[in-house]
Amino acid sequence: MRSNASMPLPEWTRLSHHQCPHCPLSTKTVPNCPIAVNLVGVIEAFNDVISHEEADVEVITESRKYSARVNITHAVGSLIGIFMATSGCPIMDRLKPMVLTHLPFPTTEESIYRSISMYLMAQYFRFKNGHSADWNLEKFGDFFEDINLVNQSFVKRLTTFVEKDVSLNAVVLLNCFATAARRVIVRERLDEVEQMFEAYLDSPGEY
Repeated sequence: MRSNASMPLPEWTRLSHHQCPHCPLSTKTVPNCPIAVNLVGVIEAFNDVISHEEADVEVITESRKYSARVNITHAVGSLIGIFMATSGCPIMDRLKPMVLTHLPFPTTEESIYRSISMYLMAQYFRFKNGHSADWNLEKFGDFFEDINLVNQSFVKRLTTFVEKDVSLNAVVLLNCFATAARRVIVRERLDEVEQMFEAYLDSPGEY
């Protein structure tokens, strides 16, 4: 990580540098991309690391400890995901609730399950506050298409700076999840997930 927080931000953090096509921010008022600023330390720390290397990774939280031997790309991708969701980016802010139940080394199935659960909870809070709610998940694909565009644009932003490929591949890995989440509603129709809720479906009159 950066040893001096007062150091000038690198040029690749400027908002105008490969700005996301759907970014609601203006370069007139926001000179730097919030995601890029939040990730400077992480990107610089892993700039010389090759993605196919493996490492024993341990994550310690207040409630539990995770440990696994994983490809560095997966470890860095998990870290980058947290930084992106808590950067203040208006688009990635939508994923901020997932940080509450963050899993350091999730499977695609776990991430999709958590993202759908988060999305439906968001609809509940929208409904509670008098807004329209997407109970049928009709806009879930569009939701992750926005995330997908952010990831794609950030990869372009990083290619001007990153010397090794671990950070690039980590973002690409996150993008693969966004793509999978976007397609799960259309292609799989949530059939596999629905089977786990049979206890609720067998007795429709009960909670």
